[in-house]
Amino acid sequence: MRLYVEPMDAVLVEVDRDGRVRFDHEEWKTPTLQERRAILYSARLAIAELMEVADILDSGAGRPAS
Repeated sequence: MRLYVEPMDAVLVEVDRDGRVRFDHEEWKTPTLQERRAILYSARLAIAELMEVADILDSGAGRPAS
């Protein structure tokens, strides 16, 4: 996984089941409340953007004319 967390200017690369996170070029750590909020904000924004892309492609928009 690679999630750019804009408020932190960091790239999240892994999350374990205990809630610890690992950012690109860093060690595992338990995120602070502020870091958790930034990660959740970025994750939800990415999900919304990906759903929009999926909806556009599912609707057939952008298909070449036959």
